[in-house]
Amino acid sequence: MARVEGSTDLWVDHLLNDSKIDLDYQSSHIKSIDDALHTASKKLNGKSGYPEYVGVVKDYLLVIEDKADISNHVYTDHDVITTDDPMVVPKYALNGALHYARHILERTSYKKCFAFGVSGKEKLHKITPMFINERGDYDVLPDVESFISFNEKNIDEYYLKEVLHEDTNEEKTTADILKDAAQLHEDLRTYGQLKDVDKPLVVSGILLALREGEARNFSIDSLTGDTVNTDGDKLMDAIKSNLRRSNVQPQTKLDKLLSQFSIIKDSAKLNTKDARLGMTPLRYYTEFINRTIYQDIRYTNSAEDYLGRFYGEFMSYSGGDGQSLGIILTPKHITELFCDLVDLKPTDHVFDPTCGTAGFLIAAMHNMLEQASGDQQRRDIRRNQLYGIELQDYMFTIATTNMILRGDGKSNLKNEDFLQQPATKLQTETMATVGMMNPPYSQGTKKDPEQYEINFIKHLLDSVLPDGRVAVIVPQSTMVGKSKAEKQYKEAILKEHTLEGVITCNPNTFYGVGTNPVIAVFTAHVPHPADKQVKFIDFRDDGYEVRPHIGLVATSRVKDRKQYLLDVWHNNVESPTKSCVKSTVKPTDEWLHSFYYFNDEIPTDADFDKAINDYLDFEFSMIMAGREYLFKDKKIGGYDETE
Repeated sequence: MARVEGSTDLWVDHLLNDSKIDLDYQSSHIKSIDDALHTASKKLNGKSGYPEYVGVVKDYLLVIEDKADISNHVYTDHDVITTDDPMVVPKYALNGALHYARHILERTSYKKCFAFGVSGKEKLHKITPMFINERGDYDVLPDVESFISFNEKNIDEYYLKEVLHEDTNEEKTTADILKDAAQLHEDLRTYGQLKDVDKPLVVSGILLALREGEARNFSIDSLTGDTVNTDGDKLMDAIKSNLRRSNVQPQTKLDKLLSQFSIIKDSAKLNTKDARLGMTPLRYYTEFINRTIYQDIRYTNSAEDYLGRFYGEFMSYSGGDGQSLGIILTPKHITELFCDLVDLKPTDHVFDPTCGTAGFLIAAMHNMLEQASGDQQRRDIRRNQLYGIELQDYMFTIATTNMILRGDGKSNLKNEDFLQQPATKLQTETMATVGMMNPPYSQGTKKDPEQYEINFIKHLLDSVLPDGRVAVIVPQSTMVGKSKAEKQYKEAILKEHTLEGVITCNPNTFYGVGTNPVIAVFTAHVPHPADKQVKFIDFRDDGYEVRPHIGLVATSRVKDRKQYLLDVWHNNVESPTKSCVKSTVKPTDEWLHSFYYFNDEIPTDADFDKAINDYLDFEFSMIMAGREYLFKDKKIGGYDETE
């Protein structure tokens, strides 16, 4: 690798290894490809030529051509990538990649190719993929930061989404959830005349009854509309049995849950046959929920909080996006990201003190179970390593139902006010090594400073074990800390705990809520060193975008962007300051990327030329407009520019 591109080659090789992609360097062990390359010279003279990397993933041909200088990324003529000029093709990365891809496709049986032009170095670079079909037609695709979307696990999904422009299975599921949620909301209103707060409770209760049906102790067919032993009575009996079967303790907790479900048996409207349905609303809801959501929750091995998502969606039809009920769902990609940021292990004890529908606990459970080494460890995770607190009664009920349906084995959830629980007590009860939290937003005031998000953070840090890892998602304003009390909380945090980093998120993460969130990560009970270099990362471009009438959806760039974030977080790559700044911090600082950012990119010759040309264009246009006086009597170093 004595070539000038040698360091770029090594960096690309590192990226391929990280993405678990095995390609050949300037050669090919595949005979048909090797034969094709014997006449593939970029000088177009029929001699041999080899791209930096070439190989096959599944049935896709992959070709990579790289250049050390980012100015040699691509050459176009009228927006067409030039491949017929022997002076151009060897000089530019994307041109060379397209040349090799077409040459191989013409001479082999491969029909699909992803070719990449890579230019620059680790810190400042461009990686541009394009798709080429067997006819040589190409489409340039959005730039990436890694090759993770092109490994064996992900390449089909990338092809489906980016090349064919079709929905993935996950997107189809999301569309189904939206459709079912809208229908259920309408039916709850039309046939049950239920209050907003009661809708999720009815759904939760029915889900528990359906779970009891697996023990042959409940049947939908038993819901006959009897006026003595009503459908609500039968559902309540099934709910009570399932809660006992799930070992919900103590009795006070069981009683609280049952009281929340009492509307199921107490509502005359729900238990009276509706002529339009030919059955009671309760039976109709039970059939609908069994058909649409129960199977997904109960039998799908996923980190998706289906129940929370379902609630969040159908509550949005009630106005206020469910915020009046506190149903502000943390998206799955955020709950999963938390697991990666804290480097979650199967031995960890996870604590969420404002757990909502239990989305963080579900994601943590899923992650830990995937890492578990045996059945005993899996049982321990479900029974003893997941803890949550929720203040609102109905949300506590939803969360408990959610965890029971996930088979947590015990449901270590409490209906309490987190801020009123002593930190030492919580440490003893949970033995938490990891804390995750999306606290209530915008509740704090000067008169009630304890409700500030930053105090929730401090109390969680105090409540986990020494060296515990804590991740929170909060509004940007939390990291600014404008009030006197907020600044005092920030100071107290640094005295006792360590701030590891703050990640600025996509402003649409909580689509429709109007909050610009950040993720902050801490180490508990380790005083913040004065010389600690804290990471501040701009991750607004996370690969998610808003789609009309649907909300936030994933693009094909999601996996790539997440991998890049984690590489930056774990110091695996050198990042420009526009992506990541490392700095010491003070309590009075704004703990945000925007506060510490400085532009460390050295302008290229092209940048300089453009600036000069822009100025000359401006000066010329002003003179032509009769404003030459703007440029008179300007002096540089004591001399008149016009002299």
